[in-house]
Amino acid sequence: MRQSHIAIIGAPMDLGAGRRGVDMGPSALRLANLNEKLSSLGYEIEDLGNVLVDQPETLPVGHESARYLPQIVHTCTRLMEMVEHAADQSKVPLVLGGDHSIAIGTIAGMSNHYRKSGQKLGLIWIDAHADMNTPESSPSGNIHGMPLACSIGIGPQELTHLGGYSPKIAPTNVAIIGLRSVDEAERQHVRAAGVHAYTMRDLDERGLRSVIHEAMDRVSHGTAGFHVSFDMDSVDPSEAPGVGTPVRGGMTYREAHLAMEIICDSGRMTSMEIVEVNPVIDEVNRTALLGVELVMSAMGQRIL
Repeated sequence: MRQSHIAIIGAPMDLGAGRRGVDMGPSALRLANLNEKLSSLGYEIEDLGNVLVDQPETLPVGHESARYLPQIVHTCTRLMEMVEHAADQSKVPLVLGGDHSIAIGTIAGMSNHYRKSGQKLGLIWIDAHADMNTPESSPSGNIHGMPLACSIGIGPQELTHLGGYSPKIAPTNVAIIGLRSVDEAERQHVRAAGVHAYTMRDLDERGLRSVIHEAMDRVSHGTAGFHVSFDMDSVDPSEAPGVGTPVRGGMTYREAHLAMEIICDSGRMTSMEIVEVNPVIDEVNRTALLGVELVMSAMGQRIL
């Protein structure tokens, strides 16, 4: 990493998900000794606590095509401000989710930071899902299926224009890695948007090393670096059972670590988030423990 300071921010939100439980993800990751382990690598760690999140039990769902939209806007706005402030202080923001809709706030914060100096941000989105639905195409209305679309300027204006402008990232500077579950209408968005999408078939045929190097080159073109948004459901459920939306046929334990190790070697990662850890359906915190291991690989831990 270019910086020696890491700012940890919890985003315990499950408003964007269809299943409860991922709001406990930040606690599970901290319980797995994330802070102490990062300190052992020589980083100075500042845990900023959790962003304030409205509780769904006390709130109206709102429109069924974009459930809890106003509340998610509020939370993502608060997260955007925390992330931007940390980045402005030359710290590496590490955001702990929460469902994947929190990425709208994280990416907006990092985009704001680089926009001040006329620079652009790239994005590596590691996920079983494209998360490029809109309220019109989503079969569920759950906003955790929309954050990538919002970040490239497609979706509800309240989210696409967080911070007053859109898009936060150019589609050509986005790479999705590990795709294996895409809704029918969502496919058209992925194909038309201009993002670089690598499915599990690409990983099977070409190998992860080839895919990750190509993806990094594409998202780094004309950018100051790239944010990594890591959904734990990108890993096969046999290794990560406690996730919001598990899908068989994901990355292996070693493939996930190799991706993080190669990303670390590049020196281009600006920030990171781990999302969709659900302790309610996990097995003795296995998924959070793996999440911490992957963060450690991304931050420089090596076998030798």
